[in-house]
Amino acid sequence: MISKNIKTDAVKKNPSFIRQDSHKKKKLGKKWRRPKGLHSKMRLQKKGYRVIVKPGYGKPNKEKKLLKGLQAVVIHNVKELEVIDEKKQGIIISSKVGNRKKVEIMNQAEKRKIEILNIKSIKEYLDLLKQKFEKRKEEKEEKKKKKEQKRKEKPKKDKKKEEKKTEQTDEEEKKKIEKKEKDKILTKKE
Repeated sequence: MISKNIKTDAVKKNPSFIRQDSHKKKKLGKKWRRPKGLHSKMRLQKKGYRVIVKPGYGKPNKEKKLLKGLQAVVIHNVKELEVIDEKKQGIIISSKVGNRKKVEIMNQAEKRKIEILNIKSIKEYLDLLKQKFEKRKEEKEEKKKKKEQKRKEKPKKDKKKEEKKTEQTDEEEKKKIEKKEKDKILTKKE
């Protein structure tokens, strides 16, 4: 006869491990911390108090390192998709991969019906990327237009600079001529 206390792996559900007195003080937060107080009933594991983290609450070894029941494989490019088994493995697209490669990988994964574990909905993500690409194109076009306008304005500025330079050179030549004349006069007296 099977006792009622034994739970099967499928039914077993872990309790939520919450920090001691987190329900009393909001600043403590819900993140787990081991109770360390001398008189702490939770640390002493008294009846009626929250349970603490113990090895017995761990997952079975078969379920460890699985996400959604699939073994996670990190992908960097489209070629790495060829090796994956759709039934046992799911993919995680590396964070170092750029947006264009991500789009290619996601399209190939959809065709082969491979689950992507680090993206919730592929369609929404693809729409976001398309919007980003369009926005960048618009920004680049605006920058090009601004550069063209500046180029058109530059020749006008250059002409003004050239005029100033010619004026300056004329003045310098006049000064040189005057200086030579003064030198002639000075040398004649000697």
